[in-house]
Amino acid sequence: MKKIRFIIMALALCALPRLQAQQQLIIYTWEEIFPREILDGFERANPGLEIVYETFDYNENMFLDLQSTEASNYDLVIADDYIIQLVIENDLAQKLDKRKLGNLVNVNPFYQHQFFDPKDEYTVPYGAGIQTIVYDPSKVRLDIKGYADLWDRSLRNSVGVLGNYRVMNGMALKTLGKSYNTEDIADIRNAGSKLKELVPNVRLIDDSGLDKELVSGRLSAAVMYTDMAMRARQRNPNLKTVFPREGIGFGIMAGFIPRNAPNADAAHKFLNYILDARRGAQCFEYLGYYCTYNGSEQYIKPEMKEFLILPRFNTFEMIQNFVSQAAEDEHQRIWSEFETAVSKQ
Repeated sequence: MKKIRFIIMALALCALPRLQAQQQLIIYTWEEIFPREILDGFERANPGLEIVYETFDYNENMFLDLQSTEASNYDLVIADDYIIQLVIENDLAQKLDKRKLGNLVNVNPFYQHQFFDPKDEYTVPYGAGIQTIVYDPSKVRLDIKGYADLWDRSLRNSVGVLGNYRVMNGMALKTLGKSYNTEDIADIRNAGSKLKELVPNVRLIDDSGLDKELVSGRLSAAVMYTDMAMRARQRNPNLKTVFPREGIGFGIMAGFIPRNAPNADAAHKFLNYILDARRGAQCFEYLGYYCTYNGSEQYIKPEMKEFLILPRFNTFEMIQNFVSQAAEDEHQRIWSEFETAVSKQ
């Protein structure tokens, strides 16, 4: 009998890690993607289920991690659209069980069925980022309406631009009436020549702190990501935000469940939890990205609506990172020359 009891105890101890893993939801994403109240609220709503929050610095590192572990270490990943396309193509994500996602009806259809998940089988959008122009009317003599205005001579040595070459090369393409995603080498080269003409006006290339530079007065105008624009306007309400008339490029963050997630059921529960209209509004107010849930828009605080709800335009275009190698090489060559020219002035 002692021997039998010992065997039973040993089997129970062996099973303990698995039981423990089933009581965890392992989320893999960037820092500060969810408000603490949302994470705590989910745990309270699901007694015995603990959230383990792990982070990565770059989408590419996340992708390599999923590959090396056969997509078995995490339950839910939030990442950018272009890398999710690779995840799906490499069979590292599982299809969603939409029977468990009753709140999916709150999603804005505009952000679904995009290039990275055309059949809307694997992902739930969680915020959209766009590039806007923000400028200080007390320092700028013209009424900026679009990208082309940034070439105006009055803005010499006072413009800030992002450090993302596809975004900035795309800006030049849009001033020429072309697509962000064109693979026409002649069009890309023409955009490169156009971008070089902007050099005298560019004071700073920065992918993270343009909002601070604009508020400090070092810049008069800047091309900014969504969250930067919100921070800048909150610190200086007199700044103006412009949705470029040439066309708005945007990207989407989305959540997906890795193919061999240890606790896919918990991942579905969490997705459905944040898809709730009121909770979604709370998430977007914290995140500072544009709201991707129609159902949440009515609950966003009035003073934040202009920062989190996009105007209804017909000039949106998703910026797709993957173009032909020839187009990619040309983009990189143009950007290298542009960075060098800015640094030398």
